[in-house]
Formats: sequence, C-alpha cells, structure tokens
Amino acid sequence: MNEDARQIRIAAALLTDARQRLLLVRKSGTAWFMQPGGKIEPGEQPFEALARELREELGLTASLEATRYCGRFSAPAANEPGFIVEAELFALPLDGEARPAAEIAEIAWLEPGTASALPLAPLTRDHALPLWLFMLTETSR
Repeated sequence: MNEDARQIRIAAALLTDARQRLLLVRKSGTAWFMQPGGKIEPGEQPFEALARELREELGLTASLEATRYCGRFSAPAANEPGFIVEAELFALPLDGEARPAAEIAEIAWLEPGTASALPLAPLTRDHALPLWLFMLTETSR
C-alpha cells in the first residue's frame, strides 16, 4: 500500500462555547475523544466537509464568516491502526446546542485551565489541545 493510501484526509473543529470550553466527541464503538469533524469526500473542500459533518453529527450550523482556519496537522489515526490522519483544523464558536447524532455516542467539554482524564486521540492530544490553549492565552491578552 502506498503512503497516500494510508492517509485519511479530515476536517475538524476547535469548537468552543461562550465559556471557552472545548467540545470533544467520542464515536460509537471507540474509546477516544477527538475534535468534531470527519473525512473529506472526493471533490469536497475542507470547510464544506466540516460543515456537513457538524450538521450530521451534532445538529450544528457552521458559518464560514465565523470560522478561523488554523492549519493542517498530521497524527496517527486513533481508530484505524496503521493510518495517519491529515487534518485541516478550523476554530469556530458554538452556534446552537450540540446534540450527538449519527455515529457520535458522547460529547464532552474541556474546561480552560483543567487537565483532562479523558482518553484523547493523538491529533487532539498533540495538536488540537495545545492550539486551543494558545488561542486562549491570545484572547486573554
């Protein structure tokens, strides 16, 4: 299998509420908490994929105008051994109430300034959380 075939392209969100808590999700049949989002379909732009996934999985509407592109990050896939996720990360405020649907079994909120005992996917642990914490320090200045 070539290297490109072992990559999974996703779009994911650093989704925060008015209290600056970070929303994480756990998919059915898995142990890992991660950013909301999902795979980018052929011909789909990253933000389009994110908006679709947020609508399908959490009943949320994403506004491009309220969204900030954070960059592309790679990490081992939490639920697909031997694969790497290539994630386009976006930061956006929560628009509405998140309700688990489709393959989402559970949501969790991380509070600023508190450690998490949740099992975190590598992308969340290594990239999303540090980015969220950096963004919190930037907004508090």
